[in-house]
Amino acid sequence: MQAFFKGPSGQVPRPQKDKGAGSSGEKKAKAVPWVEKYRPKCVDDVAFQEEVVAVLKKSLEGADLPNLLFYGPPGTGKTSTILAAARELYGPELYKQRVLELNASDERGIQVVREKVKRFAQLTAAGKRTDGKPCPPFKIIILDEADSMTGPAQAALRRTMEKESRTTRFCLICNYVSRIIEPLTSRCSKFRFKPLDNQIQEERLLDICKKEDLKYSPEAIAALVKVSEGDLRKAITFLQSAARLNVDKEISEKAIVEIAGVVPEKIIQGLLQICYKGTFEKLEVAVRDVIDEGYAATVILGQLHETVIEDDLNDKQKSAIAEKMAEVDKCLVDGADEYLQILSLCSVILQQSSQN
Repeated sequence: MQAFFKGPSGQVPRPQKDKGAGSSGEKKAKAVPWVEKYRPKCVDDVAFQEEVVAVLKKSLEGADLPNLLFYGPPGTGKTSTILAAARELYGPELYKQRVLELNASDERGIQVVREKVKRFAQLTAAGKRTDGKPCPPFKIIILDEADSMTGPAQAALRRTMEKESRTTRFCLICNYVSRIIEPLTSRCSKFRFKPLDNQIQEERLLDICKKEDLKYSPEAIAALVKVSEGDLRKAITFLQSAARLNVDKEISEKAIVEIAGVVPEKIIQGLLQICYKGTFEKLEVAVRDVIDEGYAATVILGQLHETVIEDDLNDKQKSAIAEKMAEVDKCLVDGADEYLQILSLCSVILQQSSQN
C-alpha cells in the first residue's frame, strides 16, 4: 500500500530492450525482380537499338540533349535507355534531383502539366556534379506512356517545352506515336525502338541463366524467345517464374509453355487436322475440349492465324479464313461466347479446305 502512495519511486522498473540487438546481424538481401535487377545500367548495355545508342552517346559526350520521343512495342528498352542515359549524365548523387519521371499511374491531365511539370521545369540547374565531373545545366522530365495523356494536357505541354528549353529537356515515351499530337512530335527527335531480334534475346536470357546459375534446356530458351514475341521484359519475367517453379530442376519447354499460357503446338495441329480431314461433329467435340482446357480464345486465334498462314492452302482460301479471323477477333473483343466464335472460325477452315 505504501508503495502505491509513494508514486513513481515505488514503481518496478521495466526491463529495457537492447537497442543494439540484431543490428549486427546481416540484413536480408531484398528480393528484386529480375527485370529490374538486369535493367541496363549504362547506354552501352542497351541491346539491338544501335541508332538510339549512337545518338545518345554523342549527346552524352557533348553533354547536350534534344527533346526526345521514343516509341515502339513494349519491352524493347525505351524507359531503360533514357534512365541509363540520365544516370550517366548526372551520377547517382544528382540523379534524383535532376530527373522527374511521371508514369501512367500518375494523373495525366492538364492539372499535372500545369503544376508538377511546369514547377519542375522552371527550376534552374548547376553545371557541376558533387564528384567534380562536368554536368549539363539542364534537367530531364520523362513522361512514360505519354500516349495516355489527354489532348488538353499534351497541348499545355507545347509552350512549356519551348519556354523552358534552356533548363529542361523532355523525353516522351509511348507505344503508339499516332496518339501524340503533331506539335509535340515536331519538337522532338523521334526514335523507333524495334522488337528485339531472337538472337539478341537468346544471348540476354543465357547471360541471366549463367548469372543465376540455372539449369535449362536449349528447347526452353527457344520457347521463351518464341512466346515473348520480341518483348524482352516478358521473356525475363517468364524465365524467373519458371526458375521459381522448377527449383533445383532443369527448366523445360513444357514449363515455359504452361507459364506463358500458350496452347501447345500439338493441340493446335490436332485441331487443324480435324478441320482439314474431319467432319463437323468431330470438330464440335475438338473445339469443346480445347475451350474446356481453359485456353483463352484470343490465344487460340493468334496461334491458328500463324499456323494457317504457313499451311499449304491457296491464297483465296487463306484470305477467306483471315477475313473470318478478323470478324471473330472483333466479336471476342465485344464479349461474344468463346466456344461459338472458335467453332465458327473452324467451320470456315473446314469449308475452305474441303474445296481442295
